[in-house]
Amino acid sequence: KCHLRLNLQSFLPGCAIIDTAKHHDSKQAWALCSDLCEGEIVIFDKAYVDFDHLAHLSSRGVHWVTRAKDNMQYLVVQKLKTTDNVRILSDEVIRLTGVKTQKEYPGELRRVRAVVEVEEKDTEMVFITDNMTWSATSVVELYRCRWDIEVFIKEIKQPLQLADFLGQSANAVRWQIWTGLLVHLLLRYLAFLH
Repeated sequence: KCHLRLNLQSFLPGCAIIDTAKHHDSKQAWALCSDLCEGEIVIFDKAYVDFDHLAHLSSRGVHWVTRAKDNMQYLVVQKLKTTDNVRILSDEVIRLTGVKTQKEYPGELRRVRAVVEVEEKDTEMVFITDNMTWSATSVVELYRCRWDIEVFIKEIKQPLQLADFLGQSANAVRWQIWTGLLVHLLLRYLAFLH
């Protein structure tokens, strides 16, 4: 499995972890974000949600946006009216109420429920963030940028044929993925030069 931190300004990977899929994605988030600086923004898929890690990021001044898990337990502290965008269904300040999650993230979060277009279909999604000042529309738009990571992974898989591995050992697969990443980056750099 390849865990990737993609810089959306340069569209280049800032960090890549290639490992077996035996560890949950949320455990890899700690390593992916270890060198982020205050003021930076991280956008996670909900598989990476770990409230202890999210609290750690917030304490370092690193803002984040992710999707809420369906079973997240919370209490609405305040309802916000931050936009006239009809696609924003609700914007709330919440506090986690689950026994474990409340201890891991004792502060307040922002919960934005919105209708977004996914594969040309309107879908309701719920986003959470630690930032209380962005507009609800900005929260949704930031998460939309996460799809660029999916596009990047597809770009690597398709032309570099990373689905058919020459060797099956963990080390052989790692080397092929690292080589694929390097080749892809070199091709992007050459395209940039011309």
